[in-house]
Amino acid sequence: MTEHPETAAHHRPSRRRPARPRVRPISYRQACAYISAHHQQVERTQGHTFSLGLTNHAGNLIGVAMVGRPDIRHHDDGLTAEVTRLATDGPRNACSVLLAAAWRVARRMGYQRMITYTRTDRPAAGLRAAGWKVVTETPAAGGRNQLSRAPRGTGDAARTHWQITTEDWRTRPEAADRAPRRTKDGQDPR
Repeated sequence: MTEHPETAAHHRPSRRRPARPRVRPISYRQACAYISAHHQQVERTQGHTFSLGLTNHAGNLIGVAMVGRPDIRHHDDGLTAEVTRLATDGPRNACSVLLAAAWRVARRMGYQRMITYTRTDRPAAGLRAAGWKVVTETPAAGGRNQLSRAPRGTGDAARTHWQITTEDWRTRPEAADRAPRRTKDGQDPR
């Protein structure tokens, strides 16, 4: 007696691919805990806006991206967000998945530009894969005053400034790049 086609198909090994990692929102506290366990720098970030986590098929956190306001004042125009921390435990493409997801979320929130800084001795394939472009490369800070102006987390190492923008970012007037001045009572002086 021959087997029914349904029964024979049921016994075949599955050709399904393993479940892909998923991006999900996480809390500031969860992101800080993951970063302190998997990142070389332990200082907490300032200016947190949102955090994203990357989970594997079992639901375990395998990567984190934290996004906030830019550290450098002249970038803080209300339309620019900064990836302040990015940490993974090494899965392939995890960095580019998190960076692309962070940019999608930021665009939906109304941001037109996202920036980040990396040390030049760190790999940047994830940034390039997610569509980010190099803006400037800065040599290691030599003086005390220069070091205090370096973005948090880069120390005195040479660093690369990256950004990704919307298509209409370059068509904005130059005055829009500056944050509006406010008086002590919070009013715009214009």
